[in-house]
Amino acid sequence: MRTVIFLPDLRSARLSFHGTVGLVPTMGYLHEGHLSLIRRAREENEHVVVSIFVNPTQFGPKEDLSRYPRDLERDLRLIEPYTDLIWNPSAKIMYPPGYQTWVEVEAMTRPLEGAMRPGHFRGVTTVVAKLFNSVQPHKAYFGQKDAQQAAVIRQMVRDLNFPIEIVVCPIVREPDGLAMSSRNVYLDSEQRNAATVLYRSLSAAKEAYESGERDAEKIRGKMKEVLAAEPLAEVQYVSCADYDTLDELEEIKGKTLLSMAVFIGKTRLIDNFVLG
Repeated sequence: MRTVIFLPDLRSARLSFHGTVGLVPTMGYLHEGHLSLIRRAREENEHVVVSIFVNPTQFGPKEDLSRYPRDLERDLRLIEPYTDLIWNPSAKIMYPPGYQTWVEVEAMTRPLEGAMRPGHFRGVTTVVAKLFNSVQPHKAYFGQKDAQQAAVIRQMVRDLNFPIEIVVCPIVREPDGLAMSSRNVYLDSEQRNAATVLYRSLSAAKEAYESGERDAEKIRGKMKEVLAAEPLAEVQYVSCADYDTLDELEEIKGKTLLSMAVFIGKTRLIDNFVLG
C-alpha cells in the first residue's frame, strides 16, 4: 500500500496499474460502512484507490468542518489489507490559489439535503469530478446512506460522459439499526439511544408499505409520528420521493426513496430506506 499527497505522484502510481481500478472516495475517520465499500471494490477490481480528503467546499459556514473527526493513522491501518493506493491531498492541492471552476447538477440538488445545505452539492460534485479526473477509475463506490449524493453523482456521470460505473452499496448499521456515520462519535449515551428513532421511523413506514399503503403522505405521516415521540429529535425534513428524480410523490408506484434529516442534540443525522 502506498500513500501519496501530490498530483504527480498520484498520476505516476496510477500509470503503473494494469487492469481495472476501483475508487472509494472518503473524508476519512473510517468505519465499517466505508470498509464495506473498500472490500467490495477489492472484490471487483484488480487495483483499489481510496481518497481521504475532508472537502471544505461541501461544508456550510455554520457546519462542522473544524470539528469533523480525523485520524489518518487509524484509517491507514484499517484499509491497508484492501488498498493499493491512498490519495490524501491537502485543500491547497485540490483548490489552489485562484481556483474558480465548479461543477453543478441543477434540479436534483435543490430538494432535501440541497434545501437544508445550500451550496453543499456544488462542493460534492466538484470534488468528485476532480477525483474522477485525477484517478481515472473504472468503477467508483458510494454508500446508500448518502442517497441523494449517490443520485446526484449518477446524474453527473451521465451528463458529463464519465466512463465510470457508479456502484452504490447498502447501508451498514449498528445492531440496533443506527446507520454507521463518522458523526455518530458526537453523540453522548442518551443521544445515542435517541438516535435509533430514525431507523424506527423508517421501519414503521416500511411496515405500512408492506401492509399495502401507497399514499405517500400517509407514509410520511407515519415517519413523522414516530419521530415526534422522541423528545431529543428535531426533524429537518421527511421525504417520500421517486428514487431516480427525487421528486416528492403523492402515490407510491415504483422504486421509492424514504429519507430524513434529524438533529439529535447538535448532531445532524440522515438515514433512508428504498422501497420497491
